[in-house]
Amino acid sequence: MKRYHDETLFRRYAGNPILSPEDWPNPINTVFNPAAALVKGRTLLLARVEDRFGLSYLATAWSRDGLKNWTIDKTPALFPEPKTHPEEVLGVEDPRITRLEELNTWAITYTAYSKDGPMVSLATSEDFKKFKRLGPVLRPPDKDAALFPRRINGRWAMIHRPVISPIQMYMWLSFSPDLKHWGDSRVLMRTRDGNAWDGAKLGLCPQPLETPEGWLILYHGVRMTCYGQIYRIGLALLDLEEPWKVLRRSKDWVLTPVAPYELSGDIGNVIFPCGWIHDKAKDELRIYYGAADTCVAVASASMKDVMAYIKACPGPDRELR
Repeated sequence: MKRYHDETLFRRYAGNPILSPEDWPNPINTVFNPAAALVKGRTLLLARVEDRFGLSYLATAWSRDGLKNWTIDKTPALFPEPKTHPEEVLGVEDPRITRLEELNTWAITYTAYSKDGPMVSLATSEDFKKFKRLGPVLRPPDKDAALFPRRINGRWAMIHRPVISPIQMYMWLSFSPDLKHWGDSRVLMRTRDGNAWDGAKLGLCPQPLETPEGWLILYHGVRMTCYGQIYRIGLALLDLEEPWKVLRRSKDWVLTPVAPYELSGDIGNVIFPCGWIHDKAKDELRIYYGAADTCVAVASASMKDVMAYIKACPGPDRELR
């Protein structure tokens, strides 16, 4: 098995990519950026599929072990419905899944691409067969959103990435009493200065994961080079009851595009996870990511090692700017 220089924490699955356009039951261009969930003992991926026209929709794939023998549902899970949801006229993209135990449902945040730009939309599902669209919850341009799995001080919380300006694209935190009306918004994490790996823009990857030490989050950072953008990923830890407080943040990236399927595709030099699963029995954290906006891959790490890593990262008082 080939090892890469960045595999000090997360290790790529030897069978990557696990899903490619060739696996699909109908002709498509690409499949990438999947959300992930463990549903009745099976791994579900809710992936973004781009057809050969260029329109994106969401489709489901299932696996017993989360690595191979994927079964792909022939009917799309969420296909754009511009007649009833005009915000979806240019497609639906990049979902994240959060289990809301209080409501006994799964919540799916996704990007609805309207004529006025990308918007954060919300849907719920009990079985990933039927979906209830709740519509857009934040004004455009905004994307890269995921819900926390429980209320914090009586309110739901969501991390998202509004575009303030072409040079101000970073993570915000907002709150809601009812999942529909959002406010009390504040900056959560800013881009770093200079040539930092997350210096051009950053955004949330999968949904926040609750641990005894804090909310663990995985985020993507972008660096601009003369050859274009490089999408890498890092980790951060937020306070459990005051999640606007960043306790720790990666100084370095933890995964960077180096494998051939990450370097070359529709958009090369991209690793973009939208889903992860913590297998407590195996002490394993699996991240599912889009590679080069073309296919789906997976990498894993020991949760013990991940927590040891993030607790050794700089706090806000020592963070490099």
